[in-house]
Amino acid sequence: MDMGQLTNQIILMFLLMGVGLLANKLAFMHSQTATDLTNILLYIVSPCLIINAFEQPFSPSRLQSLGLVLAGILLTYGLMVLITNLAFKHATDPNLQRIMRFGAVYSNAGFMGVPLASALFGSTGVFFAVASLAAFNIFCWTHGIALFTPRQKGTPINWRQILLNPNIVAIVLGLAIFASGFQLPSLLNHTVRYVSSINTPLSMIVIGNSLAAVKFNRASLNPQLWWPLLFRNLLFPIIDIIILRAFGISGIPLYTTVLMAACPVAGNVVLFTLKAHGDPSPAVTLMSISTIFSIATIPVVFALCNL
Repeated sequence: MDMGQLTNQIILMFLLMGVGLLANKLAFMHSQTATDLTNILLYIVSPCLIINAFEQPFSPSRLQSLGLVLAGILLTYGLMVLITNLAFKHATDPNLQRIMRFGAVYSNAGFMGVPLASALFGSTGVFFAVASLAAFNIFCWTHGIALFTPRQKGTPINWRQILLNPNIVAIVLGLAIFASGFQLPSLLNHTVRYVSSINTPLSMIVIGNSLAAVKFNRASLNPQLWWPLLFRNLLFPIIDIIILRAFGISGIPLYTTVLMAACPVAGNVVLFTLKAHGDPSPAVTLMSISTIFSIATIPVVFALCNL
């Protein structure tokens, strides 16, 4: 993979984030606007992007590669959950502990990884990115939500909430389209493509808007946050490379999956902290620093991936 192309794309995305930051400073985007745009991205734009990626001729070898990628990702998630349970169990502040554990495991794959995969590898990149999205949704809405809302013993997992997530529904529909060779009607197909095309700029503008509200000071920069930052931006993506290589995965499936894994801390860490009535400032700080550092750490991870 061309490192120059990757670097240019990351710089472009940060420039788009700058547009979101500027919109915030000019008071063009208020909190409700950002919330509405986030919902549009999660529940409309992202599913359209996924379905569009599956509109290609069926290939048994590609489907097999997708299965191998998913197996590698699920194994990586299991290891990340185990490592964070051990590494952060001594954190005395329960709010900080769950932020550290969640932030280290879950990357901003949907908002940042998919746009990067789409820009660098087109529909083929998005095709393999859906494995990361599927694993993210399964773990995030089971393990992730449990960190902030511990379940009573014997309480069943809300599988309905997981399976009816629009991105999971889009993956199932996309796989059906891919396997059957079905073509969407021309007008509907064009609609899906047009909606998909706004994913990258809109995602970056929303992220930039959220970064604009961050105020860094000595109180917000808790030294303990450097550990989940190190795990999320460097250690876990490297583990992902090792596992995927062991599974015999290479080329675009490898690059796309590592790209998703190398993304910074997921914004859900802030939303889940607020839902649990915790102090969101460590979550906002961790997400923001991780995002800023990713401009350097993503190319580093890819340099290691190419070795």
